[in-house]
Amino acid sequence: MSLFERSLKWKGFPIQEAKDLLKTINTLNSKALEASILKQREFIINYHLEHNSFYKSFASKANAQDWSSIPILSKSDLQQPLTNRLSQGFTKKNCLINNTSGSSRQPLSFAKDPFCHALTWAVFMDRYLWYNIDLNTSKQARFYGIPLNTVSYYKERIKDVLSNRFRFSVFDMSDAKLKENVATFSRTNFEYLYGYSNALALFGKYLAQEKIVLKTVCPSLKACIATSETLFEEDRELLEKAFGVPVINEYGCAELGLIAFQNHNGTWKINSHDLYVEVLDENGAVLPYGAEGRLVITSLFNKAHPFIRYDLGDIGTLSKKSTIQYPILESLAGRTNDVLRLPSGKTAAGFTMYYVTKTVIDDTSNVKEFMIEQMTLDTFKVSYVSRTAFSDTEKTKVIKALNQYLEPGLTVSFERKEALERSKSGKVKQFISYVT
Repeated sequence: MSLFERSLKWKGFPIQEAKDLLKTINTLNSKALEASILKQREFIINYHLEHNSFYKSFASKANAQDWSSIPILSKSDLQQPLTNRLSQGFTKKNCLINNTSGSSRQPLSFAKDPFCHALTWAVFMDRYLWYNIDLNTSKQARFYGIPLNTVSYYKERIKDVLSNRFRFSVFDMSDAKLKENVATFSRTNFEYLYGYSNALALFGKYLAQEKIVLKTVCPSLKACIATSETLFEEDRELLEKAFGVPVINEYGCAELGLIAFQNHNGTWKINSHDLYVEVLDENGAVLPYGAEGRLVITSLFNKAHPFIRYDLGDIGTLSKKSTIQYPILESLAGRTNDVLRLPSGKTAAGFTMYYVTKTVIDDTSNVKEFMIEQMTLDTFKVSYVSRTAFSDTEKTKVIKALNQYLEPGLTVSFERKEALERSKSGKVKQFISYVT
């Protein structure tokens, strides 16, 4: 067992048991797999109706054998202290506790029981092996954010060591910094890149500008996995030329894990091993394959916290070729972030704003929605929806975070609103720049 798998086991996540279950599921024929999915779907509903007081109250009229009776669960339904939402026998000490990124503008704390979290990682391992990437041994070049406060920063750095990855900054994407990145690739046997689509695109554009193909600099590279934001087709083409390796679209979220992953044919295969995915219309009716609507997902194995018919806020389409056993994601709308340009000439990925807004996210769920707009090079506006208005202390925390993650001397204004305007996808962009 590698250091990565050992670290999961040491932390109480039964990775071997999860891999064994996944192996068993992979051996099922089509009919048996459908029966297994439907049986587990019924089990997890009944489990939460019996062991979770929050869900029992929320879904008081639910009948596990009548799928249409199961209500749709939204993030706003979950915005109450986490302890109110945990199932019997689970506490913050015996399961994984995390927060969503807030990319849908509705930050949320949540929990996963140890087996569910281990199964999430087992699925990632299985999918990455499609491209001969072994999470136990393959070195990752990670283009991802990192908290800058001391405790969280070092926690992430420890995770990087255990997960065999090197983290590149997305807070500074200037040409000088990207040149340093190329030098790091030249002396490190990275096997794959992983990170925000926006940040990878900035790196790819720099490589194209400098007429560099990354695989010639780093021959060990096998693939690039883009996640967290929409990867546009033109960006994929640019990245494949700039990196010299296949670029894979990954779709997931913190609370559910891997939702869909592209195979060698470019098919976006939905993870039906531990998730059940539906597409609904605005009235909550299930749409036929091929129709666009709201993506609603059930976590089939999470006993600690209910995510049953959970509305992510994303809009998507399941292919007409889909079945319950082998669903295919045909299209996805959402998760695009702009590029930050600053008075000093510094450039950063728009997802940097996630770390700024994290300064006012806590388990009290005061902040419901938020958005940051860049009005001019040095002027930013923070719009938010909350139970109570930001105090001077909270405003100071946001301004301090902007100074820390971007640069000092920025002008920041705040506006509390009843609601934030949404796009067709049902989301409010976390960051919008009006700077050309």
